[in-house]
Amino acid sequence: MALSDVHVLVGVTGSVAAIRAPHLVSALRELGAEVRVIVSEAARVFLEKERKLEGRVYSDDDEWKNWGKLGDPVLHIELRRWADLLIIAPLSANTLAKLAGGLCDNLLTCVSRAWRIGEGGAGPMIVAPAMNSEMWLHPVTAVQIRKVTEWGVTVIPPVEKKLACGDIGVGGMEAPELIADVVVRIARDIKK
Repeated sequence: MALSDVHVLVGVTGSVAAIRAPHLVSALRELGAEVRVIVSEAARVFLEKERKLEGRVYSDDDEWKNWGKLGDPVLHIELRRWADLLIIAPLSANTLAKLAGGLCDNLLTCVSRAWRIGEGGAGPMIVAPAMNSEMWLHPVTAVQIRKVTEWGVTVIPPVEKKLACGDIGVGGMEAPELIADVVVRIARDIKK
């Protein structure tokens, strides 16, 4: 299988496209990946109303409930050590801003901040933005995308489609199967 022995950490953020995350996780598992998932608090709102994710799903609460004293494992570091590859899909405008600004105020952004990309780093990071067209086309979004790209993050651009709000325009998350194809392509380089 294309992703055998690859540990993929999937971050799901607060975009309505979060309802497509179960499809992405299933596609990655069908390709042989071992998958763990982190959901932001905003993503939980969408997932609880639509579809549940199967398997181990981490949230902000997990970061603190198992820590009691110095020397105890720190979840965001343990997840970074476990994963070969990090994909954030969907990446909301809010989380994009946090990543570009270096903020780490939840489990996913703490993992991302500890995720050093490049030689000797944690491994590849891939993001698939999903937001309203006006948010995607806002000038600050281009600045933030350019910044994370310069750091070595692979960006899977959003697609033009009818969005959840009814608008037609760019901003929809790429299809989960196509995102999985990008993961396979990038994972091949990990195995080399």
